[in-house]
Amino acid sequence: MIHVCFGLYDKTGRYSKFTGTTICSLFANTTSSVTVHILHDNTLTTDNRDKFIYLAGKYGQRVEFHNVEIQCAGKIFELRNFFPQAEQSRYSLATFYRFLIPQLLPSVDKVIYLDSDIIVNLDIVELWRIELGDKPLAAAAEEIIDPVRLKNSLQMKYLINQNLVAYGDYFNAGVLLMNLKFLRGDEGNINHGFQFLNEHPQMVWLDQDVLNYLYAKDYVKLSERFDVFVDVERTKSRVTRPAIYHYAVQALNLDMNDPFNRLWMNHFIKTPWFDVDAIGRIFAGIQQLNISLRAAMKDISANVIGKTRVFVDIPPNRDSVRQFFRARDDEEVIIFENQSSVQNLIDAMNISRGKKIFFIMLPNFPFDVLI
Repeated sequence: MIHVCFGLYDKTGRYSKFTGTTICSLFANTTSSVTVHILHDNTLTTDNRDKFIYLAGKYGQRVEFHNVEIQCAGKIFELRNFFPQAEQSRYSLATFYRFLIPQLLPSVDKVIYLDSDIIVNLDIVELWRIELGDKPLAAAAEEIIDPVRLKNSLQMKYLINQNLVAYGDYFNAGVLLMNLKFLRGDEGNINHGFQFLNEHPQMVWLDQDVLNYLYAKDYVKLSERFDVFVDVERTKSRVTRPAIYHYAVQALNLDMNDPFNRLWMNHFIKTPWFDVDAIGRIFAGIQQLNISLRAAMKDISANVIGKTRVFVDIPPNRDSVRQFFRARDDEEVIIFENQSSVQNLIDAMNISRGKKIFFIMLPNFPFDVLI
């Protein structure tokens, strides 16, 4: 039996769909028996609980719920006193729930912990079979996930600059294979880590910094494919592969031409959270995005002084573009109909010789051909 844990804080009732989508991807890509453990507080609604149960039943898997406010009341009280800033940051106290797993699962010696901004696009048994030996955990080093962000991040550099963690050892805590047998015997050291974090507010990555402070010198390093940052992967590839994709830093958006957004959406639509309300919110989001982008283009174009504007769009939009941007009679709208239109646009740009500003309002336009 494979055991996988999630931490859940859902103040609005709308966050559960992300956890549910991650769980769906987990179930859909494995033939192994899996028990999902959801570590939650009193914000988990009855409706969302029922949806988790339905999702597990749909795939013939198991889900168990652990109310940390009841089962770990003392520890939660301590954490709230230790880290009152957690509720005001971009995190919530749920980010510390992973430290409660050894206590909550006393008969389990190994678990996989996943954040909820993840899609499991491989058989999770590949991660489960990795041997931990006497190591506390396995994780992927930030150096191989996103070396640029690690190098530029002042928050992460605190531990590195203090020579507490080597540059190449700092790991991401969104995907963990945890040795619960080891961690149960290390509770005193973990409490020391909490105390250190409390005394050093420079460590703003909270639970991740605690784990690195404690274990960065002694963990099993996972391959990058077990924790692939989507925003980094987009710069290298336009296709998906067998990997665990991490949609950190708001990498998920509504562009369905993007293969990574489509991967997430393909799993979301299989969950019970995909309903008429979800469709309405998606449509509203796309509509608002379109309004915002067009308003930004309008503001930019209005500030162009001494230049003639040229607008590039598809045939049905000619009149609406002229009206929206209050185009003058000497400002044209170039209609983009097929591939030959690219050359026509290049010719128009060459003729203008800097006297005109071109506004190209086409999704997926091949801008590289203009270089």
